[in-house]
Amino acid sequence: MRWNQSICEPLTSVESMVTWDSEQYLRFKKERTQPSRDLAMQLPPDDGSVKRVLDIGCGPGNSTAVLRERYPHAEILGVDSSQDMVEAARNTYPDIDFQLCDVSTQLNDLPADFDVVFSNACIQWVPNHPHLIPGLLARLKVGGVLAAQTPMNYEEPIHRIIGGIVHSPEFADKLSQQREFYNLTPPEYWELLHAHASAFRIWKTTYMHTLPSHEAIMDWYRGTGMRPYLQALDDAGRREFEAEVFARVCEEYPTQSDGSIIFPFPRFFFLATR
Repeated sequence: MRWNQSICEPLTSVESMVTWDSEQYLRFKKERTQPSRDLAMQLPPDDGSVKRVLDIGCGPGNSTAVLRERYPHAEILGVDSSQDMVEAARNTYPDIDFQLCDVSTQLNDLPADFDVVFSNACIQWVPNHPHLIPGLLARLKVGGVLAAQTPMNYEEPIHRIIGGIVHSPEFADKLSQQREFYNLTPPEYWELLHAHASAFRIWKTTYMHTLPSHEAIMDWYRGTGMRPYLQALDDAGRREFEAEVFARVCEEYPTQSDGSIIFPFPRFFFLATR
């Protein structure tokens, strides 16, 4: 079944502050997809009761493909605010429906009859979680399940490095629009879910990724955390910014005996029933 194309605005009308690059993002497809696999394993079994599934912030479709594996007979819709991501997802997974939709402004345009609403590494980019989380739960049928994962790595060296450089005298004037982190704390999520869900659980996992080099850390963050800043700078500024980040990354992340880098990445998960 194909979804009603009018659920959200047409492709040409939705814009995002950050222009995403699906190819850059997928250079670490295995590492980026593993949390969605771990979260999907916590979803209800494929016993025929899950008929409609929504993937919020589907990106290039790698997380949506995990949902297709979990529920091969369900109707699945993936939505994202990035045209590049949606087009990449459509090209890679033509059997799944994908639409352009910015949930920060268009969440209520989506149907409210899903059995599962899923979101992997998306909601940290969406403001106002006290409004967002009830809105996501409202997309579910009564008894449906909301499953979400969001990075909670803002105390890790890479974020301290980027934040320090963004606020340094060299870049503070050039980067007036600094990235906001919209995540709440685990106790705040507990209170929010306690108020709006009939049942829920929360947990946190730190993934210990092995990356081949310090440059690989840079490549990872060119696709996500550094992207808003790199887009705001000219070519010379980008080179200077990356050089500063790289020098400090080399200082903060020691190499193993074979030259590889252990790259810890904490992630926060919750599962909630409407």
